[in-house]
Amino acid sequence: MNNWFIVAQILGVITIGFEFASYQIKDKTKYFLVTGIGSFFWMAMFVAIGLATGMSTQISLIVASSYSTIRNLVFFKIFSKDTPKSKEAGLIFLLVMIVVALVAGILAIVNSPEEVRWLHTLGMVTALGFVIGQYLPGVHYVRIAVLFYAVVVMLTQTPLNILEGDFRWNIMGILIESAKIVSVIVFYLRLSTQPKKPQLQFAKP
Repeated sequence: MNNWFIVAQILGVITIGFEFASYQIKDKTKYFLVTGIGSFFWMAMFVAIGLATGMSTQISLIVASSYSTIRNLVFFKIFSKDTPKSKEAGLIFLLVMIVVALVAGILAIVNSPEEVRWLHTLGMVTALGFVIGQYLPGVHYVRIAVLFYAVVVMLTQTPLNILEGDFRWNIMGILIESAKIVSVIVFYLRLSTQPKKPQLQFAKP
């Protein structure tokens, strides 16, 4: 176990807290802020994993998490204004982000080892669905989309994707994606018992 792998686990624990909290939040503005901060730590974790086990298989994940950090924080700014112009700007930004995701995703896939390209391709498809789900109104689209995205990202933390180094499983990466899935389940359990209060107290709409 090298030092970078230990650092990755610490960053992962921080990420878990933010990721779980974000899917308990109903208000879009607060959701984007919390998940944006979480994405920053998520990105840092992938960098540390790359330094520990080989950077080549982590490139697309670093690109995706960097993109997620920027996208969420910009959406936070846009949604906090809540004006016709900001909504129009949000739609334009979404379209730009989709194009950027396609270009960056394709480049990352091409540069990834041939044996794992299918996995990163699947990751790009589910990531695009998640981005669109984030922008769509309501609380359901993003939570449905993140379930599929989390499962694919979880697979990238297994020997299917980690081809180099001494560690073949990134347990922390798996726990982060599991936290998203569990958080969505908890959200709907709370929604079913308190339909008028599906968010935490700090996330009042």
